[in-house]
Amino acid sequence: MFSRKELQRCLLISLWFVFLTFPIMVIKVDPFERLVYWRWENMLYVAVGSFFLSLIFRMLLRKNEGGGAEALGADSLEKTPIVTQILETPKYRNTLILSVLAVALVFPHIFSTYQTNIMITALMYVVLGLGLNIVVGLAGLLDLGFVAFYAVGAYSYALLHLHFDIGFWIALPIGGFLAAMFGIVLGFPVLRLRGDYLAIVTLGFGEIIRLVLENWGEFSQGPSGISSIARPGFFGIELSLNSAIIYIYYLMIIAIIITIFVVNRLQDSRLGRAWIALREDEIACQAMGIDKRKTKLVAFSLGAFWAGIVGVVFAAKTTFINPASFTFLESAIILSIVVLGGMGSIVGVIVGAFILLLMPEYLRALSEYRMLAFGAVLVMMMVFRPQGMIAAIRKTYTFKKDD
Repeated sequence: MFSRKELQRCLLISLWFVFLTFPIMVIKVDPFERLVYWRWENMLYVAVGSFFLSLIFRMLLRKNEGGGAEALGADSLEKTPIVTQILETPKYRNTLILSVLAVALVFPHIFSTYQTNIMITALMYVVLGLGLNIVVGLAGLLDLGFVAFYAVGAYSYALLHLHFDIGFWIALPIGGFLAAMFGIVLGFPVLRLRGDYLAIVTLGFGEIIRLVLENWGEFSQGPSGISSIARPGFFGIELSLNSAIIYIYYLMIIAIIITIFVVNRLQDSRLGRAWIALREDEIACQAMGIDKRKTKLVAFSLGAFWAGIVGVVFAAKTTFINPASFTFLESAIILSIVVLGGMGSIVGVIVGAFILLLMPEYLRALSEYRMLAFGAVLVMMMVFRPQGMIAAIRKTYTFKKDD
């Protein structure tokens, strides 16, 4: 089944993995007791595990390059009967939606406050992923500074509450509007850029926002951050901590429903088709008479709007923010959600957000190895499923001539 050369290569790969993971998996230092523990059995586990994973990887790669290209290719989702039935058949789709909504509604009453708090974070990243999906998935604009708009929304509410005692519901649209304005400000200088150059400029923009917030202490309170931010109110009723968490949870459920509805309508609109055309071929898009400048600016502003809304919710949920909450890692996580789930796919982004946010949280018992598993999953996805777990199904339109 495997040639001698392939087995030798797999053995070299396993030895290389042992070398790379040796300081993490084998050496454990106890700084209090000043002792060093040598866990040699972990080295054996890494060697055997990486060897067999390399064999499986080569077998799947051979299948992908040979007769299995159709099963693992870009069109595999459309050729999977179960997925097609669920996503395209109204009966199954509606049943799935109602089941998910029923579980979502009773979730905070079944599970603990801690679990509800984790789920709120996952729901926030679902909205962030859907917002970035407009920019990256639909318009094809690689944005690595998306966390800047998230920070603008959070600091908008924090500063408005600090200086003017403005409540959550008034600050919510203001934060979204200010983030959209920043999206337009970012969009103007990068209209002629694409690909890696666009990614570098947006990355720089995100870092500029973070550094300004960190160093302009008179404006943003600097690294110490802003505390005592008010939680969302409910018709003037004072809510306890547990009640406020449940309240924010249901607010995020409503926000996701609205976001899905808006993004779905945008995809089917003339603007959404213009974004997809811009993603596929920018020159052909411009030749067809589509205003490239306006299309890009709308994509940046709409994506930033949703990030600003979630930023306001984040500030209200944590009641404390500082620049350390808005690093490049946040942008990378949001981008990974879009790429892992499937660019342009609403369902894919939702699934990707839950996997990337809940998997590390529920694997805390394996804290030493969870990031290795996380990286391995991303590598396998990029090799065998580059279109994401649930790829966007391209819609086709047919014209029937009336007899």
